[in-house]
Amino acid sequence: MDFSFSEDQRSLVQGARAYFSGRYGPEVLRRLDLDGLCNPEIWKGLTEMGLTGLLVPSEQGGMGMGLVEGALIAAECGRVALAEPLVDTALIAVPWLISRGDTEALAKIAAGEKRVAISHVINPWLNDGDGTPLESIDPLRHLTTVEDAENDPFLLDLGALMSAAQLIGVGDAMLSQAVEYAKIRTQFGQPIGAFQAIKHQLANCVGAIEFAKPVVWRAAQAMQDALPLAPVHVSHAKFAATDAATLTAETAIQVHGAMGYTYEVDLHFWMKRCWALAGAWGDRAFHLRRIDHAVLGGEGNKWPLAIGPEHTFS
Repeated sequence: MDFSFSEDQRSLVQGARAYFSGRYGPEVLRRLDLDGLCNPEIWKGLTEMGLTGLLVPSEQGGMGMGLVEGALIAAECGRVALAEPLVDTALIAVPWLISRGDTEALAKIAAGEKRVAISHVINPWLNDGDGTPLESIDPLRHLTTVEDAENDPFLLDLGALMSAAQLIGVGDAMLSQAVEYAKIRTQFGQPIGAFQAIKHQLANCVGAIEFAKPVVWRAAQAMQDALPLAPVHVSHAKFAATDAATLTAETAIQVHGAMGYTYEVDLHFWMKRCWALAGAWGDRAFHLRRIDHAVLGGEGNKWPLAIGPEHTFS
């Protein structure tokens, strides 16, 4: 059984990463923060890359890819702390509209002419929508109040999956920043990265992130295949990705000597995105309860999860 990504999937990730790395650095985040999160050229670039139509069927002008590819791109969005609502529109709203048979807006979404903001009752806010502005811990998100929220379980799982994928990318980015800082910050005449305590802390972050990644990819595949246990896999993904990214945020702040909290250090953008995503589409406690129910729910369990090595690939 082959669990690796296909060549097309790897090329998709490499292309997106190369595009973002050349056009979307911390200096762009700072300009967006100061200028009110408005730069139409960025959205135009995302459209030209085909990312707004990634999951839109080819009949409506999109690329017709699946949720696994969507999760891979969501991770890249997290890696650069993308301010534009690409994930909300292209990776959450699109598959949800398709699931409802609502294809009217898909062509305009693929062409970058329409953004769709959808809220679930579990979120007391709407990202990039119309309404009374709300203050967010993440300065790169435009949140507003919401009156009529959806209560579709499939929408909840889509949002949680894509949030988990973004957290993977956010975690990778914070780890990279912490490692680079540990190489240049000296103490007692040598880089702090040479100290065993720092090495162990960063190694723990690597382990947490790498163990969370396959959980997220499995959840994406489970949703793509419409497996009965897909909601449980999604909760596991959100839980694991949240813990991995949160651990990395805390460690990166410590490595920076607490300067990571300050506006002057780029890390704070990713740290705040981590905190925002951790509470979006169901927080850690919510998803842990769903996992507990699957394992310990007893008779009448909606998602009976058989545990043990003999059930791993059942």
